[in-house]
Amino acid sequence: MPISPARQSAYRILRRVDSGRAFAVDLLHSAQVSGLREADRRLATEIVMGVLRWRGELDFRLAQLSGKPMKYFDPEVRTILRMGIYQIWFLERVPKSAAVNESVELVKAAGKRSAAGLVNAVLRKCQPAARRARLLEANTEYIESAMRSLPDWLRERWAGHFGIEALRSLAVAGVSVPPTTLRVAGANRDKVEEELRHHGIQSSRGLFSAQALIVRSGNVLDAAALREGRAVIQDEASQLVAALLAPKAGERVLDLCAAPGIKTGQLAEALGRGSLVACDVSAKRLRSMTELSRMPISPGARLDLVRLDAARQLPFGRKFDRILLDAPCSGTGTLARNPEIKWRLRPGDLARLAALQTKMLRNALEILEPGGRLVYATCSLEPEENEQVIERVLEEAPGFRLRQPGELAAEFPALSPLFDSRGYFRTRPDLHQMDGFFAAVMVGEFGA
Repeated sequence: MPISPARQSAYRILRRVDSGRAFAVDLLHSAQVSGLREADRRLATEIVMGVLRWRGELDFRLAQLSGKPMKYFDPEVRTILRMGIYQIWFLERVPKSAAVNESVELVKAAGKRSAAGLVNAVLRKCQPAARRARLLEANTEYIESAMRSLPDWLRERWAGHFGIEALRSLAVAGVSVPPTTLRVAGANRDKVEEELRHHGIQSSRGLFSAQALIVRSGNVLDAAALREGRAVIQDEASQLVAALLAPKAGERVLDLCAAPGIKTGQLAEALGRGSLVACDVSAKRLRSMTELSRMPISPGARLDLVRLDAARQLPFGRKFDRILLDAPCSGTGTLARNPEIKWRLRPGDLARLAALQTKMLRNALEILEPGGRLVYATCSLEPEENEQVIERVLEEAPGFRLRQPGELAAEFPALSPLFDSRGYFRTRPDLHQMDGFFAAVMVGEFGA
């Protein structure tokens, strides 16, 4: 029996992701998937992202069905069993026979022919009867399954930090398909929304960003607005973080840790006339900032790309009026979009990341003009990477302060619900239907 291209691609991608060398989203947009028929692309994406989002639940079911611990299975066999259980358990349109038979063929093709009988026996025991009930997110069993799809340490951590109800809500958000959101250039949102509707793509306006369109149905990837640079795919929380910098015409703006450049394009559009320097430690990532070439950038704006390590002293002779530091982080606010993060992250990583973020923030403040503004941001939900970094740096930098809640509410009235009592900006995927972000708006002495 031949193996479908979708399952072959899904298997190869999951093996590469498990090796720790790649992210699923990047591989799903690579040549090996883009060459597939649309139906196969959809199935490959569904299997890859579903297995990664639900891995904890799949392993729980696998242990029940086989009576064996995870360490018993070779990595290749484990991946194929996860794929098979996911298809049987969650994908109503996939016949159980297809999931079982192709999994058996996959394990043979992977050089593990001796495990074919085991794979066949385990998957035949897997029953799809509960699929429909599982689609109801209020269903108790669904919530328990989502909870099992968080690592133990993260589940315990969030229960202590957020409380059990928020933990349940975050767990469900983490296994849900996140929305695809567009940022529309300029004031063209109504026009682009109508254009998408004309081509069978339904969208709605973002909750907070005046440039956001949330795609509700239809394939937006081939939309003319994307091809022509009138819109880019950018989560609404990411749009809001960049908007907090609020650059003004004629200013010098620095975007540290800029790749892949989506926020850089937004800043360039907002700046108009002025100077924008975008930096990243990776030359490869800087070269990949292709979105900038398609977004409208004012003729009066100068854009320079610089390779540098923001954790080292920054090599600029002049200071900047505005700095965006979107720091490297754990990414725990993006688990639905990047589910492999939760299986790679370890508790000790948070302290290491916080130390790196602290170095970067100290260096960035050294080159901020008096009266200038710096926005520190992460897509993490963890206090060690967020307010604790800010508080540590402000203790040793008396010339800087946080913008206060009243000041921020006056400047960004539409965002008032997203500022807490200390002026920190926060979004959560379960509360706001966007990625989880943190941001702090800091100003230099005499800053407003």
